[in-house]
Amino acid sequence: MAIRELDCMYEACPIPIIKSIKELKAMDTSDILIVKTDHSCVGISLKEWAEKKDYSVEVIETENGEWNVFIEKK
Repeated sequence: MAIRELDCMYEACPIPIIKSIKELKAMDTSDILIVKTDHSCVGISLKEWAEKKDYSVEVIETENGEWNVFIEKK
């Protein structure tokens, strides 16, 4: 299992989603992608997308106005 981080700070939708999809395609099963963002809509959109793909996903607010989205590829 590998862990990759994707910095999407200051980027609005759909850029973080497009980058996340591209990154996940290059990853192996059970790998975890951590997307860092400062837009709450990115967390909501990524969570909806990941759940449709049957990926495990969790959105955590790390600081006021900053989130980490953890996506486990299945």
